[in-house]
Amino acid sequence: MTGRDSPNPRDRRPPGATLLAPEEADALIPGHVRTRQELFAWEQVNILEAQQWARRARGSALEESTIRELHRRMFDRTWEWAGRYRLSDKNIGVGWTTIPAEIRKLVDDGAFWIHEQTFPPDEIVIRLHHRLVQIHPFPDGNGRHARLWCDLLLRQNGRPAFDWKNERLGPPGEARRAYIDALRAADAGDFQPLGDLLLVGRH
Repeated sequence: MTGRDSPNPRDRRPPGATLLAPEEADALIPGHVRTRQELFAWEQVNILEAQQWARRARGSALEESTIRELHRRMFDRTWEWAGRYRLSDKNIGVGWTTIPAEIRKLVDDGAFWIHEQTFPPDEIVIRLHHRLVQIHPFPDGNGRHARLWCDLLLRQNGRPAFDWKNERLGPPGEARRAYIDALRAADAGDFQPLGDLLLVGRH
C-alpha cells in the first residue's frame, strides 16, 4: 500500500475492531483497493472461498495448525500476514508474545471439555469462541475468523452452526452492538448474553 492512495485501516473502524500498525496496513495485496468499502468487499470474496474449504476440512478445529490455516485461507488474497500471529500489541487482545501459549491452552481446554463433557456442547463452543476473540491472535479479521472457526468446530461435533445474524457483525449496527456487549459480559464471566444471542431457534 505504500506509495499509493490506499485506504487507512484506522478510518471508520467499527466498535471493537482492531487497529492496524503501519507495517501491517502496508501489507495489503490487491493494488486496486482504494476505500474501506472496497477492502471489505474484496475480503468477503476471499472469505467465501475459505468457507468452502472449511466445509471440506479434515483437520481437527482443535489444532493450532487448523486455526492458522483457516485465517490464512480467509485472507491470503488480501493480506501478506494472513495466517501469521500478530507481532505487536493492540487496543484489544492478549500481549502478542503470549499468543502461542494462549492458543495451545485454548485447544487443550477445548479437547478436555469435549472429552469430559464439562459443559453442554454448544456452551463449550461459545466459551471457546469468546476465548479466541479475547486472545485476538491475528493483526485483523479476528472476529470473522473466530465465527467461521466455531462453525467448523460445531460441524465436526455434529452440531448446527450458530446464528451469526447473517454475518451482519462487521459494520456498525444493532447486531454488532449486541454481539460486542455479549462478548464484554463474557469477559466478566457471564456467558448467558452470548448464548442467548447465538442460540436463537435452538431446541
